[in-house]
Amino acid sequence: MGQKNFVLDTNVLIENPKCITALRNGQDNMVHIPYTVLTELDKLKRDPRIGHIVSQAIHSILTDGKLTILSPEYAETIESQNPDDRILKETLNSGIESPILVTNDRILQIKAGIYSLQCEEYKDSDPFRSDSQLYTGFTAEGETPAVNSFSWKNGTPVFNGAHGEKPVTYTHEVWGVKPRNIYQNLALELMLNDYINLVSIQSEAGYGKTFLALASALYLALEKKSNPYEKVYLVKPIWEIGAKMGYLPGTVEEKMQPYIRYIRDLAVKLHEQRPANRIFMDTDSEKFRFNQKKFEILPIAYIRGMNLENCVVIIDEMQNMSRSEVRSLLTRMGEGVKCLCLGDTRQVDNPYLNESNNGLNWVVKKLRNNKEYAHMVLKGERSRGPITDMVLKTGL
Repeated sequence: MGQKNFVLDTNVLIENPKCITALRNGQDNMVHIPYTVLTELDKLKRDPRIGHIVSQAIHSILTDGKLTILSPEYAETIESQNPDDRILKETLNSGIESPILVTNDRILQIKAGIYSLQCEEYKDSDPFRSDSQLYTGFTAEGETPAVNSFSWKNGTPVFNGAHGEKPVTYTHEVWGVKPRNIYQNLALELMLNDYINLVSIQSEAGYGKTFLALASALYLALEKKSNPYEKVYLVKPIWEIGAKMGYLPGTVEEKMQPYIRYIRDLAVKLHEQRPANRIFMDTDSEKFRFNQKKFEILPIAYIRGMNLENCVVIIDEMQNMSRSEVRSLLTRMGEGVKCLCLGDTRQVDNPYLNESNNGLNWVVKKLRNNKEYAHMVLKGERSRGPITDMVLKTGL
């Protein structure tokens, strides 16, 4: 087969920024970018949802020495404001021999067919993965283990800590909680490790990261004797209500009830498995109000100015915190603090953040390989229930 001339649509670059290298196939083919595609990328780079992916696409264009941009002079003469029509006209008038328009836009494919322009669909999608997804906490065979990571030897997980290797041949049981799979057991291994002060856990919904963190916190603060932990703090970003929160009636805990009810439900569930009377003010009523001396839930705004010592801190939904918020929070932590950071960079609700530019991802990117830090991607065969399993497996 001879050399092919591919012309890329915007959606192909967005779905897989590495498509240029793949389509080039070494030196076999030529790749061309319509000027209108650059204009579209320039607009999309400001979109907080996909700006991080656009930057990767732009980087691929800048670093590819053989890629060509179709003439901007002709593009400026096109009157149509429809990007698809402009890309189509640029391709037809490019002078390229037998151009092949690569697009996943079905309407554009139909339009190309009207002009007998050859079209191909690009099916090799490569979804963006953040640092907290890429670095799973497991080291592949033959690679040098990262600090506080896991590797596999003869089917057995081995913890590669600062003090050497340790096969994890046992199963943890914390506050009556037994891990449902090997990954939950390894997550507990990190949370309970005396030499690791900061742990981050990335996982999709329903794999038990919050439940495991709460069970570990209760064990460390209420049961384990040889530690300095006297209290549990749970910090959660509440960007949805922002400044309006101050106008709601009641205490801080009462104001946050719509956002932290699931925390109370999990704590009550743990209490029912094994009594945790000290974290509640009253366990006879249905309210189960937390004892602020032992268990306190705070929005991140309330942490500024505090000095946290001798406590376990759980930071939930860290993906909805900015880099500056994470830095402000972590620098509040003094002596005798165990911090458990939880989140999923694919579930960023904060409109000002994205999969790459969020607190959880920055923690993994900057702290990886520190001897007092560990990160892990939590997964497994089952999540919280069959409906959640179905959603996760189908990619809904």
